[in-house]
Amino acid sequence: MGFFEDLIQYDYLLNALLASVLSGITCGIIGTYIVCRRTVFLAGGITHASFGGLGIALFSGVNPILGALFFAVMASLGIEWAGNRGRIREDSAIGIVWSVGMAVGALFMSLRPGYAGGLSAVLFGSIVTVTPADVKALVVLTGVILVGSAVWLRPVIYTAFDRDFSVSRGIHTQWLSYLMAALIAITIVLSIRIMGIVLLMSLVTMPVVIVNQFSKSYRVIVWGAPVVAVAANVAGLMISYNYEVPSGATIIFILTIVLICVKILTLHYSKRDLSHEKHS
Repeated sequence: MGFFEDLIQYDYLLNALLASVLSGITCGIIGTYIVCRRTVFLAGGITHASFGGLGIALFSGVNPILGALFFAVMASLGIEWAGNRGRIREDSAIGIVWSVGMAVGALFMSLRPGYAGGLSAVLFGSIVTVTPADVKALVVLTGVILVGSAVWLRPVIYTAFDRDFSVSRGIHTQWLSYLMAALIAITIVLSIRIMGIVLLMSLVTMPVVIVNQFSKSYRVIVWGAPVVAVAANVAGLMISYNYEVPSGATIIFILTIVLICVKILTLHYSKRDLSHEKHS
Protein backbone atom coordinates (compact mmCIF):
# COMPACT_ATOMS: atom_id res chain seq x y z
CA MET A 1 0.00 0.00 0.00
CA GLY A 2 3.00 2.31 0.37
CA PHE A 3 3.12 2.97 -3.36
CA PHE A 4 -0.51 4.09 -3.62
CA GLU A 5 -0.28 6.20 -0.45
CA ASP A 6 2.81 7.97 -1.76
CA LEU A 7 1.13 8.37 -5.15
CA ILE A 8 -1.27 10.86 -3.60
CA GLN A 9 1.47 12.77 -1.81
CA TYR A 10 4.25 13.01 -4.39
CA ASP A 11 3.75 14.59 -7.80
CA TYR A 12 6.87 12.97 -9.27
CA LEU A 13 5.41 9.53 -8.59
CA LEU A 14 2.15 10.43 -10.28
CA ASN A 15 4.11 11.73 -13.27
CA ALA A 16 5.99 8.45 -13.39
CA LEU A 17 2.76 6.44 -13.31
CA LEU A 18 1.15 8.50 -16.06
CA ALA A 19 4.29 8.22 -18.18
CA SER A 20 4.30 4.44 -17.66
CA VAL A 21 0.74 4.13 -18.93
CA LEU A 22 1.17 6.50 -21.86
CA SER A 23 4.51 5.11 -23.01
CA GLY A 24 3.11 1.59 -22.78
CA ILE A 25 0.29 2.53 -25.13
CA THR A 26 2.53 4.28 -27.66
CA CYS A 27 5.30 1.67 -27.59
CA GLY A 28 2.77 -1.15 -27.96
CA ILE A 29 1.13 0.37 -31.03
CA ILE A 30 4.32 1.59 -32.70
CA GLY A 31 6.11 -1.63 -31.74
CA THR A 32 3.52 -3.66 -33.66
CA TYR A 33 4.44 -1.80 -36.85
CA ILE A 34 8.16 -2.19 -36.15
CA VAL A 35 7.97 -5.94 -35.52
CA CYS A 36 5.60 -6.70 -38.39
CA ARG A 37 7.75 -4.72 -40.81
CA ARG A 38 10.84 -6.49 -39.38
CA THR A 39 12.67 -3.25 -38.65
CA VAL A 40 13.57 -3.82 -34.99
CA PHE A 41 17.16 -2.97 -35.90
CA LEU A 42 15.87 0.39 -37.18
CA ALA A 43 14.38 1.13 -33.76
CA GLY A 44 17.72 0.28 -32.18
CA GLY A 45 19.56 2.59 -34.56
CA ILE A 46 17.20 5.49 -33.84
CA THR A 47 17.42 4.87 -30.10
CA HIS A 48 21.20 4.99 -30.05
CA ALA A 49 21.35 7.88 -32.52
CA SER A 50 19.31 9.96 -30.07
CA PHE A 51 22.19 9.63 -27.61
CA GLY A 52 24.13 12.09 -29.76
CA GLY A 53 21.42 14.70 -29.36
CA LEU A 54 21.23 14.05 -25.63
CA GLY A 55 24.97 14.57 -25.23
CA ILE A 56 25.05 17.80 -27.20
CA ALA A 57 21.98 19.17 -25.41
CA LEU A 58 23.33 18.37 -21.94
CA PHE A 59 26.69 19.90 -22.81
CA SER A 60 24.97 23.03 -24.15
CA GLY A 61 22.65 23.35 -21.17
CA VAL A 62 19.39 22.94 -23.11
CA ASN A 63 16.55 20.45 -22.69
CA PRO A 64 18.10 17.03 -23.44
CA ILE A 65 14.82 15.61 -24.73
CA LEU A 66 14.67 18.30 -27.43
CA GLY A 67 18.21 17.48 -28.51
CA ALA A 68 17.48 13.76 -28.60
CA LEU A 69 14.23 14.37 -30.49
CA PHE A 70 15.96 16.37 -33.21
CA PHE A 71 18.70 13.78 -33.66
CA ALA A 72 16.27 10.85 -33.61
CA VAL A 73 13.84 12.33 -36.14
CA MET A 74 16.64 13.36 -38.50
CA ALA A 75 18.21 9.91 -38.19
CA SER A 76 14.94 8.08 -38.84
CA LEU A 77 14.07 10.21 -41.86
CA GLY A 78 17.62 9.91 -43.19
CA ILE A 79 17.58 6.13 -42.91
CA GLU A 80 14.18 5.96 -44.60
CA TRP A 81 15.35 8.27 -47.38
CA ALA A 82 18.51 6.26 -47.96
CA GLY A 83 16.54 3.03 -48.12
CA ASN A 84 13.91 4.41 -50.52
CA ARG A 85 16.43 5.99 -52.89
CA GLY A 86 18.74 3.01 -52.83
CA ARG A 87 21.75 5.25 -52.17
CA ILE A 88 22.89 2.97 -49.36
CA ARG A 89 21.57 -0.27 -47.89
CA GLU A 90 19.20 0.28 -44.99
CA ASP A 91 21.12 -1.98 -42.60
CA SER A 92 24.35 -0.14 -43.43
CA ALA A 93 22.71 3.25 -42.87
CA ILE A 94 21.35 2.06 -39.52
CA GLY A 95 24.77 0.80 -38.44
CA ILE A 96 26.40 4.10 -39.36
CA VAL A 97 23.79 6.22 -37.59
CA TRP A 98 23.90 3.92 -34.55
CA SER A 99 27.67 4.19 -34.09
CA VAL A 100 27.97 7.90 -34.95
CA GLY A 101 25.15 8.83 -32.56
CA MET A 102 26.73 6.91 -29.68
CA ALA A 103 30.16 8.38 -30.44
CA VAL A 104 28.88 11.96 -30.51
CA GLY A 105 26.88 11.43 -27.33
CA ALA A 106 29.78 9.83 -25.46
CA LEU A 107 32.12 12.65 -26.51
CA PHE A 108 29.89 15.49 -25.32
CA MET A 109 28.78 13.65 -22.17
CA SER A 110 32.44 13.16 -21.23
CA LEU A 111 33.06 16.91 -21.63
CA ARG A 112 30.19 17.73 -19.28
CA PRO A 113 31.04 17.94 -15.55
CA GLY A 114 29.55 15.13 -13.52
CA TYR A 115 28.52 13.22 -16.62
CA ALA A 116 28.76 9.72 -15.08
CA GLY A 117 25.55 9.91 -13.07
CA GLY A 118 23.65 11.49 -15.93
CA LEU A 119 25.00 8.85 -18.28
CA SER A 120 23.61 6.06 -16.10
CA ALA A 121 20.13 7.63 -16.05
CA VAL A 122 20.17 8.08 -19.83
CA LEU A 123 21.40 4.58 -20.62
CA PHE A 124 19.25 2.66 -18.15
CA GLY A 125 16.39 5.04 -17.42
CA SER A 126 15.20 6.86 -14.33
CA ILE A 127 11.43 6.96 -14.33
CA VAL A 128 11.17 9.22 -11.27
CA THR A 129 12.83 12.02 -13.27
CA VAL A 130 9.78 12.31 -15.56
CA THR A 131 8.56 15.91 -15.64
CA PRO A 132 5.05 17.34 -16.18
CA ALA A 133 6.24 18.53 -19.60
CA ASP A 134 7.20 14.94 -20.50
CA VAL A 135 3.74 13.75 -19.48
CA LYS A 136 2.05 16.46 -21.57
CA ALA A 137 4.16 15.51 -24.58
CA LEU A 138 3.24 11.84 -24.11
CA VAL A 139 -0.45 12.76 -23.87
CA VAL A 140 -0.27 14.55 -27.24
CA LEU A 141 1.72 11.72 -28.84
CA THR A 142 -0.64 9.06 -27.48
CA GLY A 143 -3.65 10.96 -28.79
CA VAL A 144 -2.10 11.30 -32.25
CA ILE A 145 -1.16 7.61 -32.40
CA LEU A 146 -4.56 6.41 -31.16
CA VAL A 147 -6.45 8.57 -33.65
CA GLY A 148 -4.06 7.61 -36.44
CA SER A 149 -4.41 3.91 -35.62
CA ALA A 150 -8.20 4.15 -35.70
CA VAL A 151 -8.35 6.12 -38.97
CA TRP A 152 -5.40 4.79 -41.00
CA LEU A 153 -4.95 1.27 -39.64
CA ARG A 154 -5.58 -0.45 -42.97
CA PRO A 155 -2.98 1.56 -44.97
CA VAL A 156 -0.45 1.00 -42.17
CA ILE A 157 -1.10 -2.76 -42.26
CA TYR A 158 -0.66 -2.85 -46.05
CA THR A 159 2.55 -0.83 -45.87
CA ALA A 160 3.98 -2.98 -43.05
CA PHE A 161 3.46 -6.26 -44.93
CA ASP A 162 3.55 -5.52 -48.67
CA ARG A 163 4.56 -2.16 -50.13
CA ASP A 164 4.01 -3.24 -53.74
CA PHE A 165 0.43 -4.23 -52.97
CA SER A 166 -0.03 -0.96 -51.10
CA VAL A 167 1.07 1.02 -54.14
CA SER A 168 -1.39 -0.93 -56.31
CA ARG A 169 -4.16 0.14 -53.91
CA GLY A 170 -3.21 3.79 -54.35
CA ILE A 171 -1.57 4.19 -50.94
CA HIS A 172 1.27 6.72 -50.76
CA THR A 173 3.66 4.32 -49.06
CA GLN A 174 6.67 6.63 -49.24
CA TRP A 175 5.04 9.44 -47.28
CA LEU A 176 3.43 6.97 -44.89
CA SER A 177 6.83 5.38 -44.26
CA TYR A 178 8.35 8.80 -43.49
CA LEU A 179 5.49 9.57 -41.11
CA MET A 180 5.85 6.23 -39.31
CA ALA A 181 9.63 6.71 -39.08
CA ALA A 182 9.10 10.10 -37.42
CA LEU A 183 6.53 8.64 -35.01
CA ILE A 184 8.93 5.82 -34.13
CA ALA A 185 11.63 8.39 -33.33
CA ILE A 186 9.31 10.54 -31.20
CA THR A 187 7.97 7.51 -29.32
CA ILE A 188 11.47 6.29 -28.58
CA VAL A 189 12.75 9.65 -27.34
CA LEU A 190 9.76 10.33 -25.08
CA SER A 191 10.20 6.88 -23.50
CA ILE A 192 13.93 7.24 -22.79
CA ARG A 193 13.41 8.45 -19.22
CA ILE A 194 11.43 5.30 -18.46
CA MET A 195 13.59 2.59 -20.04
CA GLY A 196 16.86 4.19 -21.02
CA ILE A 197 18.61 3.86 -24.36
CA VAL A 198 20.06 0.41 -23.69
CA LEU A 199 16.77 -1.23 -22.68
CA LEU A 200 14.21 0.65 -24.76
CA MET A 201 14.21 -1.75 -27.71
CA SER A 202 12.66 -4.40 -25.48
CA LEU A 203 9.63 -2.26 -24.67
CA VAL A 204 8.72 -1.89 -28.36
CA THR A 205 9.28 -5.55 -29.21
CA MET A 206 8.54 -7.88 -26.29
CA PRO A 207 4.86 -6.95 -25.72
CA VAL A 208 4.25 -7.50 -29.43
CA VAL A 209 5.99 -10.88 -29.37
CA ILE A 210 3.96 -11.91 -26.30
CA VAL A 211 0.61 -11.12 -27.92
CA ASN A 212 1.80 -12.64 -31.19
CA GLN A 213 2.00 -16.02 -29.45
CA PHE A 214 -1.80 -16.00 -29.22
CA SER A 215 -2.76 -14.25 -32.45
CA LYS A 216 -1.35 -13.56 -35.90
CA SER A 217 -3.84 -10.75 -36.56
CA TYR A 218 -2.32 -7.28 -36.80
CA ARG A 219 -5.50 -5.76 -35.42
CA VAL A 220 -5.44 -7.99 -32.34
CA ILE A 221 -1.73 -7.40 -31.74
CA VAL A 222 -1.92 -3.62 -32.18
CA TRP A 223 -4.50 -3.37 -29.38
CA GLY A 224 -3.20 -6.23 -27.24
CA ALA A 225 0.47 -5.18 -27.12
CA PRO A 226 -0.29 -1.83 -25.42
CA VAL A 227 -2.21 -3.66 -22.68
CA VAL A 228 0.79 -5.91 -22.00
CA ALA A 229 3.22 -2.97 -22.13
CA VAL A 230 1.15 -0.84 -19.75
CA ALA A 231 0.76 -3.72 -17.28
CA ALA A 232 4.51 -4.41 -17.32
CA ASN A 233 5.37 -0.71 -16.97
CA VAL A 234 3.08 -0.16 -14.00
CA ALA A 235 4.16 -3.38 -12.28
CA GLY A 236 7.81 -2.51 -12.89
CA LEU A 237 7.31 0.98 -11.48
CA MET A 238 5.67 -0.36 -8.32
CA ILE A 239 8.37 -2.99 -7.74
CA SER A 240 11.21 -0.58 -8.44
CA TYR A 241 9.73 2.00 -6.07
CA ASN A 242 9.12 -0.45 -3.22
CA TYR A 243 12.45 -2.24 -3.51
CA GLU A 244 14.61 0.62 -4.85
CA VAL A 245 15.75 -1.16 -8.00
CA PRO A 246 16.03 0.29 -11.54
CA SER A 247 12.61 0.55 -13.16
CA GLY A 248 13.80 -0.18 -16.70
CA ALA A 249 15.54 -3.42 -15.75
CA THR A 250 12.55 -4.46 -13.63
CA ILE A 251 10.16 -3.96 -16.54
CA ILE A 252 12.38 -6.06 -18.80
CA PHE A 253 12.53 -8.87 -16.25
CA ILE A 254 8.74 -8.85 -15.97
CA LEU A 255 8.29 -8.97 -19.73
CA THR A 256 10.88 -11.75 -20.01
CA ILE A 257 9.15 -13.88 -17.38
CA VAL A 258 5.77 -13.34 -19.04
CA LEU A 259 7.19 -14.23 -22.46
CA ILE A 260 8.76 -17.44 -21.12
CA CYS A 261 5.50 -18.46 -19.40
CA VAL A 262 3.44 -17.68 -22.50
CA LYS A 263 5.84 -19.61 -24.72
CA ILE A 264 5.72 -22.66 -22.44
CA LEU A 265 1.94 -22.43 -22.32
CA THR A 266 1.52 -22.21 -26.09
CA LEU A 267 3.97 -25.07 -26.66
CA HIS A 268 2.05 -27.21 -24.17
CA TYR A 269 -1.27 -26.59 -25.90
CA SER A 270 0.18 -27.09 -29.37
CA LYS A 271 1.64 -30.45 -28.33
CA ARG A 272 -1.67 -31.43 -26.76
CA ASP A 273 -3.57 -30.50 -29.90
CA LEU A 274 -1.09 -32.45 -32.03
CA SER A 275 -1.53 -35.49 -29.77
CA HIS A 276 -5.32 -35.27 -30.11
CA GLU A 277 -5.02 -35.11 -33.89
CA LYS A 278 -2.88 -38.24 -33.99
CA HIS A 279 -5.38 -40.19 -31.87
CA SER A 280 -8.44 -38.98 -33.76
